[in-house]
Amino acid sequence: IQELLRVMRTIDDRIVHELNTTIPTASFVGKVDPGQTCKELYESLMDAHTKRERIIKNCISETSAVVKTLKEEREKAHEDAALLKQLRKEQTKV
Repeated sequence: IQELLRVMRTIDDRIVHELNTTIPTASFVGKVDPGQTCKELYESLMDAHTKRERIIKNCISETSAVVKTLKEEREKAHEDAALLKQLRKEQTKV
């Protein structure tokens, strides 16, 4: 999931470049509609943020379910060190 999020952050990481290429220079003002271009950039940013948020929330939900299951298993097996280690790892992930 970390790799997916890294890829999805590309537009944010390159925002200065995107703005520089979106806003036309004086020589290109007549050839490009800056309002439309900025609107498209905004929409792509919002789309990227929405997708990232959905992926993050899904990951939190799935990991929380795993933590809940591991806690239930730990209640039954108090002395299982491997189970405790896995539980701590999942809790840290959340």
